[in-house]
Amino acid sequence: MRKVLSVVGARPQFIKAAPVSRALRRKFHEVLVHTGQHYNADMSDVFFRDLDLPEPDVHLGVGSGTHAWQTGEMMVRLEKVLLEERPDVVLVYGDTNSTLAGALVASKLTVPLAHVEAGLRSYNRSMPEEINRVLTDRVSQFLFCPTQRAVENLRREGIEEGVYRVGDVMLDAARQFSQLADERVDILERLGLREKEYVLVTVHRAANTDDPGRLRAIVEALLRIQTLVVFPIHPRTEKALTQFGLREELREAPHVFDLSPVSYLENLQLERAAAKILTDSGGIQKEAYFFGIPCITLREETEWVETVEDGWNVLVGADTNRILDA
Repeated sequence: MRKVLSVVGARPQFIKAAPVSRALRRKFHEVLVHTGQHYNADMSDVFFRDLDLPEPDVHLGVGSGTHAWQTGEMMVRLEKVLLEERPDVVLVYGDTNSTLAGALVASKLTVPLAHVEAGLRSYNRSMPEEINRVLTDRVSQFLFCPTQRAVENLRREGIEEGVYRVGDVMLDAARQFSQLADERVDILERLGLREKEYVLVTVHRAANTDDPGRLRAIVEALLRIQTLVVFPIHPRTEKALTQFGLREELREAPHVFDLSPVSYLENLQLERAAAKILTDSGGIQKEAYFFGIPCITLREETEWVETVEDGWNVLVGADTNRILDA
């Protein structure tokens, strides 16, 4: 039986891997490697429980760090695993440091590489995710594109061989787990929330959390929004809010529910019942689109241009007035 070594490490990758891993294991021997990029129970372990993902065969336990250190440490540890496992194919997802580390190690060891979500482009090279996805596509033999736009992006870059338009595995996951969310979680009831009476907010990208001016503008908008705000706070965002002296303002705002990170199933339930979603997450932009929820994106560009063209997503950056006007 042919062996596929799948590399995951961050929450969006766990979601994408759930339906793919289930299908893979019917025909292949899958070795699931968790780099540890998201390293605590709230950001990692709960996803494996929620999504009924098999326990990883290998935990690298890399944890957080600078981009260079984290990617390099992943490469060192992944190389040992690939040399031991000798897979026929390495499979990577998305655009994280785990993606790039898996891609570079597979390429250096001449192991065929498959990339799920190939061809996405925001054309903002200041974003680490853009660098990761572009470099990964360059060394991949199998490029699995979610949209025709992604196929066209690759063609413009001279990449045509090994390109497959396969649809969006996030849509598979959203459909599969929405029903499960209704059966297993009751976060709306626990928080006393009513459908379409709140705005769901998620902020985690370094461009927003590491820039005090941008983060202050986002917080100012949240404080001025004239409706209930539900805000599950990412660990990076929690740290930045505290560092820049913004945490107490949010905590004292009576209309802001600030929460610890929620599970994927809880987040799905919150998304589907929201009046609007305010986010800088690529995955949540898509889920909002799938569920027909208006999305306000805290970025100047998006790799999911179809969501904007179809009128479900508006790009506002970190401008307080534009956020409020949307």
